Amino acid sequence: MLDWLMQQPVWLQAFFATLFTWGMTALGAAVVFVSGRFNERTLNAMQGTAAGIMIAASFFSLLLPAKERLEVWGSSAWFVAVVLSAGFLFGCVFILLSDLLLSRMKAFSEQGKRSGALSCFATTLHNIPEGFAVGVAFGSLAGETGSFIAAVMLAFGIGIQNFPEGLCVSVPLRKMGFSKGKAFFFGQFSGFVEVWAGVLGAVAVGLISSLLPWALAFSAGAMIAVSCAELIPSCVETGKRTAVLGVSFGFALMMLLDVLLG
Repeated sequence: MLDWLMQQPVWLQAFFATLFTWGMTALGAAVVFVSGRFNERTLNAMQGTAAGIMIAASFFSLLLPAKERLEVWGSSAWFVAVVLSAGFLFGCVFILLSDLLLSRMKAFSEQGKRSGALSCFATTLHNIPEGFAVGVAFGSLAGETGSFIAAVMLAFGIGIQNFPEGLCVSVPLRKMGFSKGKAFFFGQFSGFVEVWAGVLGAVAVGLISSLLPWALAFSAGAMIAVSCAELIPSCVETGKRTAVLGVSFGFALMMLLDVLLG
């Protein structure tokens, strides 16, 4: 399967990868059809592992390749530092401003709406840079097997954390009185944006190669912001030990695979 996928155009690779991440979102949202109850410790461990994978992927799959690409182009050390730092900070600020904008919208001022609709829109917004990051990772492959595995692992990590995201959107909506079908629809839709964002990211870096380092750094910043602002606090709140173990395991797994296969 991986051999076949490696032979496809990068935009198609990104398409299939983000189909997986969307599918995991839909799987999490589908919990409303089974039961309103779920094992919080298991979800906590999954979120922690996903955060660890995403943090490691931000460096090994995004920032490090951006640095190496700039050095291959003969860029000076100061220019490399500026591109990586600025792109990274732009990614972080994008996520923070998105959260701030949504929290101040009058449409979501009521507590009940904030627990459901705001979560749906916030999750949808966060999934755009996540899908873009997957697309950029595949768009920067240049036929390297190690980079391909790193891109696959990045998609895998995002897919893991999308499962509880889909659940955390659909379950509150169900509690607000939405039917199971509608709660599932909005839950899975929050992850659908990753598909077109992933294809867009892969195509963009393919057409304009000079944007690649900036796109990689931006995606890394967005991933770190999502991990630190959403995943890790949620994990620590419900179980600090499980969260620490999950984050450590996810980071170590991504690092191990990158060293062995890179």
